[in-house]
Amino acid sequence: MIDKQPIIDTSQSKELHFLLTLLREENRFEEIISLKEIDWNHFLELVKHHRVCPLIYIRLKDTPDAVPPHVIKALFQEYKKNTFKMLQLTGEMETLDKVFNENDIETLFLKGPPVAYDLFENISLRMSKDLDILVREEELEKAESILFSLGYEKEEIPTVLNEIKWRHHHIAYYHPGKKIQVEVHWRLHPRSMKRTKFEQLWNGKRESQLTKHPISFMGTEDLLLYLISHGARHGWFRLRWLKDIDQMVRNKDINYVRFRALAIKHQQKHLVGQAFQLATLLFQTPVHEELQDVVNTRRVHQLAKKAIPYIKEIVPLHVHPRPENLEHSYKKYALSIKSNREKLLFFIILFYPNTLDQETVKLPNSLHFLYFVLRPVLSLFRKVKKPVIHAE
Repeated sequence: MIDKQPIIDTSQSKELHFLLTLLREENRFEEIISLKEIDWNHFLELVKHHRVCPLIYIRLKDTPDAVPPHVIKALFQEYKKNTFKMLQLTGEMETLDKVFNENDIETLFLKGPPVAYDLFENISLRMSKDLDILVREEELEKAESILFSLGYEKEEIPTVLNEIKWRHHHIAYYHPGKKIQVEVHWRLHPRSMKRTKFEQLWNGKRESQLTKHPISFMGTEDLLLYLISHGARHGWFRLRWLKDIDQMVRNKDINYVRFRALAIKHQQKHLVGQAFQLATLLFQTPVHEELQDVVNTRRVHQLAKKAIPYIKEIVPLHVHPRPENLEHSYKKYALSIKSNREKLLFFIILFYPNTLDQETVKLPNSLHFLYFVLRPVLSLFRKVKKPVIHAE
């Protein structure tokens, strides 16, 4: 059994408690707490922030006497808007996959409509704002050229030494006419995390039944580990990510022996433990016996505790720049979830020049290599004051 060490204290708001109760599979509406003291505006804020509007609308739409009409109406508007968005993304996904296939580019769709359909058998029940595509790194330029030909525009990423592929793991493209964003990944995660080879993911892929044209997405165990590592990196500040885990565990046939082996291979066993600890505490998600020892460790308890503040409040972790106190807190959290190998690589990467160095001291292109030598001094300099020096 999981150690019932308390993580969520009694300061949890009534609105969050109500939201969590609605998201739990085994709770019926009649068993939910009294709604007399619910701040419905705050409740709607929470539902939108955690991006679970469709699930909550489906749960509440047939209870007009218990919930104020304006709440049902607001949820319905979000549900309808998401349905249209998901239909639009599905059509664009099919178009892009066909074009990539015609140009001999193998693509895996990481989230979006295929995952919504896989988890809920209904694309309207999971919210997505864009499409995420994984391609081989050597085919990135070719994929970019195709997107340009289709009317997409590239999000410019400032660099010092043209290190986009080295420093980042995806690039965003936006279609101004269709108002669709596509993120093209050549790695699943940021560089400090262990890389999964495209061929391994491709060999274990599944084909979505959502569209007539076959759409490839990750195998069950690969997808579960990806969703966990993605949620952990973002501090689980949206309940939707934990609900995905709960949904997979309850409704998919997971090979837990393979899944555990994958987690160990990619040094993410502690992230798996954190995810299941949180999902169990918040959604009463069952934990397979193969993962019992993974979930019940001191480090996992500590990591789960660190994520709780990001879940309990409406924390703007997605906003950049973040408030200074939140940035400091998140940096400590982000470092705590890294493996020893990832921490070593992270600190090595810190010595690589970035655009802040370029903004602090302007050097001509021919002297950009000097940023490697100057970086420690420039970093210290920025902590004292922030002028911009121009060097000829």
